[in-house]
Order: sequence, then C-alpha cells, then structure tokens
Amino acid sequence: MSAGAGGAPPTTPRRPWRTGPAWLSLQLVLSASLLLLFLLPIYALFTYAPLSSLVANANNAGVRAALWLTFFASGIAVLAAVVFAIPMGYLLARRSFPGKSVVEAVVALPVVVPHLLVGLGLFLLVLPGTPLYRFTEAIGFPIFYTIWGVVLVMVFVSAPYTVLASELSFRAVDERVLEASRSLGAGSATAFLTISLPLAARGIVAGLLLTWARAVSEIGGLLVLAYYVYPAGPYTGPVTSTISVYIYNLFQVGDLQDAAAVSSLFLLIAFVLFLVVRIGERAGWVPWRRGEIGG
Repeated sequence: MSAGAGGAPPTTPRRPWRTGPAWLSLQLVLSASLLLLFLLPIYALFTYAPLSSLVANANNAGVRAALWLTFFASGIAVLAAVVFAIPMGYLLARRSFPGKSVVEAVVALPVVVPHLLVGLGLFLLVLPGTPLYRFTEAIGFPIFYTIWGVVLVMVFVSAPYTVLASELSFRAVDERVLEASRSLGAGSATAFLTISLPLAARGIVAGLLLTWARAVSEIGGLLVLAYYVYPAGPYTGPVTSTISVYIYNLFQVGDLQDAAAVSSLFLLIAFVLFLVVRIGERAGWVPWRRGEIGG
C-alpha cells in the first residue's frame, strides 16, 4: 500500500546491529584494547632502558651465554618433542585403549599446573639417593644445575603442546585415505610415514613452534632445579642461567635498567624470529600457507 492511499508510510528494515557499524566498532574497540595490553608493557621496557644500555648488554658476555644456553636447551627440548610427543599424539588420535581419557588428562596437566610446582616435583624425583638420581648419574646425565635439568623442565612444560597439536592433526587425516593405502598393501608404518605424517605436518609444525616458545619462556621450574647451569654434557660454556632466570636475578638485585635492557634484547630477537616466519609464509619458504599457523 502506498503512502498516497492513506496508509502508513513504508518503513525501511533496520539493519541488525550485529552486521552494522556498531558491531564493527565494538570489534575494533575490544581488539585495540587487547593490542594495547600487549604493546604497553613492551613500550615500557624499551623506554625505561636507554639504547646505550641495550647495546652494552648485547655485548655482555654473560647475556650472550644466557641466550646461547636458552636457545641450545630449547632446541634439544624441541627435538625431544619430535621423538616422543609426535608418536604419543598419533597413538591418542588413532588408537583406543582402556584409560585413554586419563592419559589425555595427564598430558594436558602440565599446561595448567603452576610451573613452580613442576620444578618441586622434579626436584623431589631426582633428589640424591633416589633411584632416578643414581640412574641419571650412572649414564652420564646429571640433572642438578646442568643443561639436562634445564631440558627436563622445558620438555615437561612444553611437550604437551606438540602432543595436543599432533593429536588434532592426525585426527583430521581422512580415514578413507588411510584405508586406500592399506588396500594397496601399505603397512601401518608405511601409511604413517607416507600418508599420515605428511598430511598432519602443518599442524605438527604449529605445535613444535608453541613448544619452542613455551620452552624459552620457562622460569618457575628452573628456579628450583637449575637456577644456575654448570658445564656438563653438550654444554661447555661458562656457568650461567637461562635468559629468564638471568633477567629475574637482575630484578632481584634492583638493577631495573639492565633487566629492562636484557628483556628488550630478548624481545627483539623473538620479534625477528616471528617476523622471519611471517615473511617465509609470504615467500613460500615454509611448508604451510600464510595464516595457517598463528592465525
């Protein structure tokens, strides 16, 4: 009915607020708020310490030793995740067995428990005189105040990320593809190496990146088990600590400027590493498409 016929004027349907400018504005405000939360502490670190302090700490042998130990130990932890966590992820994804839910809960537990608790538990496990202490000493892997203690803590807190990512990735592999490979005569090991592992590789790589990131950021367990690290095994450098413990020590003695400078240096290194990953995505250097890891 037209307005000229005496009827009510037609009304324009109102656009739902969930698709209009109000919804977009809400998203922008909330996202910007979270981004500020990320950026402001980093800004505080970089502005508290002058550039000269950052350069001086970059040339500091103690800082370089702490960085080297951190990256070396975290690299070993990632290798351990490849060897132990990927098979566990495959087992949880493809096999059914009694107590599977309990195993999955135990795997996820290190992600949520306080990591000081982790250090205390490992400390009590390898106390001098315990069977595990005698075993590790006998095979040449001393735990206390060595790189192996650092690696043990890092694996405990970070390997679950690879297990969980691997489990989800292997579950996503189409079972019909595996059945087709078996019908062509492929055994279980062959199907895993030629079908499941390549198809799940991108998700596994994502889990390994999270494992590495969690390993380099660990501090709670290290304060108990490996506060300082002495030369042993593959580590032959000076007595030092991981970079997180090194920064904690600077803060404890009230050296806020150097603590901020070393923190800024580590943030720069981490930023460059993640930037290289993003550039690699655009250039096709890495085995996944842009946006498949880390959004």
